[in-house]
Amino acid sequence: MADAVAGAGTHLRRLGVRDGDRVVLDAVPRSRWDVLPYLLAADRIGAASLVADPGWSGRERAAVLADVAADVVVPVDGIDVPEPSGTGTGPAAAPARTAVAAAGRVPGPFLFPTTSGSTGTPTVLARTRRSWQLGFDALGALPGPVLVPGPPSSTLYLFGALHALHHGIGLLTRGRFQPADARTAGTVHLVPAQLSALLDEHERRPGPAPAVIVCGGAHVAPSVRERCTRLLPDTTLVEYYGSAEHSLIATRYDGGPLRPVDGVRLELRDGVLWVDTPQAVLGRLRAGVLEPAGPGATTVGDRAELGADGALTVLGRASATISSGGALVGAEEVEQVLRTVPGVADVVVAGTPHPSLGMLVTAVVEPAPGATVTRHALRAAARDALSPAKRPRRWLVTAALPRLGSGKPARAAVDAGLRDGGLDAVPFDAPGSGARRGTGAAPPDAQTSGRSHR
Repeated sequence: MADAVAGAGTHLRRLGVRDGDRVVLDAVPRSRWDVLPYLLAADRIGAASLVADPGWSGRERAAVLADVAADVVVPVDGIDVPEPSGTGTGPAAAPARTAVAAAGRVPGPFLFPTTSGSTGTPTVLARTRRSWQLGFDALGALPGPVLVPGPPSSTLYLFGALHALHHGIGLLTRGRFQPADARTAGTVHLVPAQLSALLDEHERRPGPAPAVIVCGGAHVAPSVRERCTRLLPDTTLVEYYGSAEHSLIATRYDGGPLRPVDGVRLELRDGVLWVDTPQAVLGRLRAGVLEPAGPGATTVGDRAELGADGALTVLGRASATISSGGALVGAEEVEQVLRTVPGVADVVVAGTPHPSLGMLVTAVVEPAPGATVTRHALRAAARDALSPAKRPRRWLVTAALPRLGSGKPARAAVDAGLRDGGLDAVPFDAPGSGARRGTGAAPPDAQTSGRSHR
């Protein structure tokens, strides 16, 4: 890693990168983790980096580049630097730890993370090195090597990689998750859909498992948590709640309560969670200008509850609320229920226009590979756990939900596809739908039917 960072630094200086510059690291999908030594090298120079997402649309990319107003855009496509991933905890990791720690520097931004874009165009944020170091220390050292199986453009995976380097732990990076890769890892960073895939793999082929699974990005259903305990009894499951704006907010260990990490103060205002944390970003960039976040608590709009003992329950993003028939329905609450149905890999709940109800609660279900999911099972789960107003009235099945680079479902893409007919999904009762993975799409009129499928 030391040679990789040195080589990347030489290349950046040849491109004219200087202290205080803004750099966009632009990797193609096959070499996306090659950006890591460039990010560390830019930080040593004193420049701040934005890791571009190869999956952005042209519109999203143009908007991000306009907001960051970069001094230099660096194409990273397997340039002659050593492989940025190591498997040991010795000399390969130590120089990188120095690059991450870099004490005594001016506390300006080192990273311009972007929001996930799950609800719209990505926002460009500005983050200091110190803000993430606090999160690294709060999470603590973990068993190595650490597997990070996702793109560095996602802060979820980039945080995991830099956390490992900060603690001098060996790092394994992958562009996408293959459950078999986790068998040689001490720790693996996953989103819930990847955790379910890992558990599927261990149910089919039991064997070595990570000592620790760190899971973030979305709620872990109790049924998945129970399954993890049953299939991987010697593995510690660390769930965390955070955001691109606030970083690490709260953690849960092996099914215990979700509690804020040291230094984080939480409060509720009209049911919405506000967070005061030293891990917060400096602000957001708009047309090249930093708009400061300001001191004190800020919010991303998540609804939550705080128990008398300080335990946190996150209810979901207020913007993912559907107004249907005079009732307000939290999409994430419904999704959590439907993910417990056997055979469901993932689900997105959205609102589709209805002439009398305003919006119709609509579930778009992705079955697990080879699994069959019935509308009867989905409706039964909804009846058992949800009040009538919250139960979906329209049921669609898709071979694969649109996803962000982080692996999370792209809620905005699902909403747009439901509106314009571009979503590759069919009603559960459509001829040939099969309600199983690999199903083909129906014609656009079938995909966007406004009828209620109950």
